[in-house]
Amino acid sequence: MAETIDELTFNYEDEGRLVRKEIDRAVLSKGAWATLMFLYQELDRQTEQYREPKIAIVRFKKWNGVYRKQSSFNISSRKQAQQILEVIERWYGPGAAGAPGAGAAAPAAGDDGGGEGDGGGGGDAGGDE
Repeated sequence: MAETIDELTFNYEDEGRLVRKEIDRAVLSKGAWATLMFLYQELDRQTEQYREPKIAIVRFKKWNGVYRKQSSFNISSRKQAQQILEVIERWYGPGAAGAPGAGAAAPAAGDDGGGEGDGGGGGDAGGDE
């Protein structure tokens, strides 16, 4: 179990073989609720080759000094990643409703918009071991 953000990894071994390999990572938020994005590859057990990279956005909660996975969302293909980027650009790009100065509604009282204080971060939408 990881006690620090630096110790968190998305690598996964099964019977001594690395079947999920972390390629890169980005820390999106720190604290009692940490959010990390991982670029990773999964091993194709038939060909013994790693498949195309995927992305996982993972939410961790620190409890009793140890980070534990609370939820995750997997972006399973380049096409899906591109679709997500297009929607974010439409919502937050220049002139969009969510762009600075565009008159977007302010967050509700006590909500910083980051979901850090929501106590959960949603359900698990991704594939767990």
